[in-house]
Amino acid sequence: LALMATISVGSMSGPIIEFLEEWGLESLEENAHSSTLTTKVFVNGVWMGVHRDPTNLIETLKKLRRKDDVHPEVSIVRDIRERELRVYTDPGRVCRPLFIVEDQQLVLQKKHVRWLTQGTMDDGEDFKWQHLTKSGVIELLDAEEEETVMICMTPEDLENARLAARGILPTKEKEKGKEDPEDEDP
Repeated sequence: LALMATISVGSMSGPIIEFLEEWGLESLEENAHSSTLTTKVFVNGVWMGVHRDPTNLIETLKKLRRKDDVHPEVSIVRDIRERELRVYTDPGRVCRPLFIVEDQQLVLQKKHVRWLTQGTMDDGEDFKWQHLTKSGVIELLDAEEEETVMICMTPEDLENARLAARGILPTKEKEKGKEDPEDEDP
């Protein structure tokens, strides 16, 4: 998928700013002397205000991006340490497609691969790469957003994560333990 990287063409920041305001963005004037824990919100590097529930806001933004209600090239970066949320809509960012995993399951299914190969869905409607983005199977992430997400490099990594979540030692580590002569009793 790295060979399929694209350069963002940019999108209007206005709809993102309106969304943020509707979802609880507080202006800087309102919070000039506030001592509560808030997260600073930036859009394309401009400090727009603060938000009190960044986790919910980010979750909602990502859901909207995966449904194509927010442009797929919009980058959503949360810096927990700095208490910042940075949203980018600008052009010129290198974005690469990554498969989406929900509940430790790959969203991509065999039918998606078949539809891509055929060029049509089962009902005869056209199916192209962009449909994977619009239907929440892949998402485009820039380098800064990639730093804030968990990425599995292989299907085995995903399977090992599933096993670890259930408290089961991954197969490779079991085999490694058996093969290691230092683990054997003399």
